[in-house]
Amino acid sequence: MLTRINTELMKIVKILPVLIFFIGTIVYSQEISDNTIGLRLGDSDGFGAEISYQRAIGRYNRAELNLGFRDHRAYDAVKFSGVYQWVHSISDIFNYYYGFGGGVGSVKFDPIPSTLGPAIEPDGGTFAFIAGDVGIECNLDLPILISLDIRPEIGVLGYDNFKDRFDFDIALGIRYQF
Repeated sequence: MLTRINTELMKIVKILPVLIFFIGTIVYSQEISDNTIGLRLGDSDGFGAEISYQRAIGRYNRAELNLGFRDHRAYDAVKFSGVYQWVHSISDIFNYYYGFGGGVGSVKFDPIPSTLGPAIEPDGGTFAFIAGDVGIECNLDLPILISLDIRPEIGVLGYDNFKDRFDFDIALGIRYQF
């Protein structure tokens, strides 16, 4: 009988830290802003800027919509992306988030000079991609939200040079909260 009670107590002692962690996380959770708008700056190759809008969907989820422009020495592109995110608190001012989504865009490549004749015109056009998203954000007492995120993107259809292409997009976000 005594060994059975000890066994049951040991199970409770093992589960207790996990319960305390989850209860503490729920109680300590920070609410996310209803709306943010701002810029997301960066890219994996070349410089890109995106006009970014976030809208809270529930207490710990949000949608992010971005309209971006990419400038590279070999191409110019515009793309629209949407990401659904889950947001979790780390501390009073820091959150981490992750999510998934996708987007569409269009690219135009610069002609490639050729010594054998006329310049080569690379294939360009429209494309579609799926994306993941993971990042960290700092929510100060100001109405400003600063974030750093990584958004890996995989091309699923489009012009010949884009299909099955992997892009590792990293960016700094600065948004106004309202």
